[in-house]
Amino acid sequence: MWHTAQLTFQSIIQAIFGSSSWMDLAMRFVPFVLFFELPVMLIITLGMIKFAIRQPYIQRVPSHFRSVSCIVTCYSEGRDVEQALYSLAHQIYPGRIEIIAVIDGAMKNRETLLAVKACSKSINSMPNRRLIVLPKWQRGGRVSSLNAGLSIATGEIVMAHDGDTSFDNNMVLMATRHFDDPNVAGVAGNLRARNASHTLATRLQALEYMISIGGGKTGLSEFNTVNNISGAFGVFRANILRLVGGWDSGTAEDLDITMRIKQYFGRKKGMRIVFDPYAVGHTDVPENFSGFFRQRLRWDGDLFYLYIRKYQYNIRPALLGWKNFFFTLVGGLFFQLVLPFIIPTYTLYLFLAYDPGIALGVLFFVYLIYVFALAAFFSAYWLLVSERKKEDAFYFLYLPIFPLFAFANRINSAVALLHEIVNHGHLDSAMAPWWVLRKTKF
Repeated sequence: MWHTAQLTFQSIIQAIFGSSSWMDLAMRFVPFVLFFELPVMLIITLGMIKFAIRQPYIQRVPSHFRSVSCIVTCYSEGRDVEQALYSLAHQIYPGRIEIIAVIDGAMKNRETLLAVKACSKSINSMPNRRLIVLPKWQRGGRVSSLNAGLSIATGEIVMAHDGDTSFDNNMVLMATRHFDDPNVAGVAGNLRARNASHTLATRLQALEYMISIGGGKTGLSEFNTVNNISGAFGVFRANILRLVGGWDSGTAEDLDITMRIKQYFGRKKGMRIVFDPYAVGHTDVPENFSGFFRQRLRWDGDLFYLYIRKYQYNIRPALLGWKNFFFTLVGGLFFQLVLPFIIPTYTLYLFLAYDPGIALGVLFFVYLIYVFALAAFFSAYWLLVSERKKEDAFYFLYLPIFPLFAFANRINSAVALLHEIVNHGHLDSAMAPWWVLRKTKF
């Protein structure tokens, strides 16, 4: 089998470099999804190049220091929530920062409540800083916490944060500078894995965050096609949030609020969502692969819930504008809902239709294409975008195993989508109690 795999791989290489039959081999063996994925990677890379060229001309500080309200959703973080609160209080931003810590289910989360209260005296003694402790005694879920915070927020800019996420001390300065442009509705912040060094699983997730968020969203932002404002780190104009009615009940509230803001893109020309790779937050990712795959079962299943169940009639150019309509079709529906089924099906087909050795030889060739494309993409991110080059250079070592990690995640995503299609998996989520989720329209 291994000898056959070696001969198959050699024949593909020889056909490419020495024969006119390479196109026949490509059409026969290479998965057609490569012809979609590689151009998208190229477009995003061009966006990163554009970003790097613009850097010397980008304003470093806002024209004036707007008041900022940071809604921190707290549930079961315990004393870890102190990192989030103090990282916001110790921002170098000279303007007013109002921190609203909303403790969901405070009756049962007494440790978290006490930890937040313990920070109150020191934070409130700081100039231009205010900590508001808002206990919600009955648990209502993340959306309930966000809307409770929004109801008392006084800032011109509203930030939504998780209680297990901390921030660089220039984050507010970096994020708020974009609102000098009146067309900017929101800013997506950059997320990094705070516990990246703990295990192989956290290392690979850290690399994934750099590729998909740090590099991917930087490129997309240059074409005003940012796909999502992360729930752990989102920045909004307060009047835009109130215009769309705040966050909607249910799960995947981050993609949901992004989609609802984008409903205005087709009608208000020039409206934008910006990604800033230098507004950085640090969040804890699952420590092992089982925890990672369980997390993605919820995340990936929620994509079908939002795109198909909730917004199937809203994905049209009149609402989204042509650029975001096209990107939603390709980056949302195809890449996130269809591709997870195509890749495992193609792999299974190879082993059923051909000798296992031939299948392995073909898959090794496809693997090398992904590794080289990934290396080129990550190199562009490292050279053009990364603000921590010394730290990020270490992750070049993990590029050879990342395609295997991504392949396993695709299979997991297909399982998640099937679970949502068959069982309405979004109704069984840790993001809110079942009695909240089951009252939603969808």
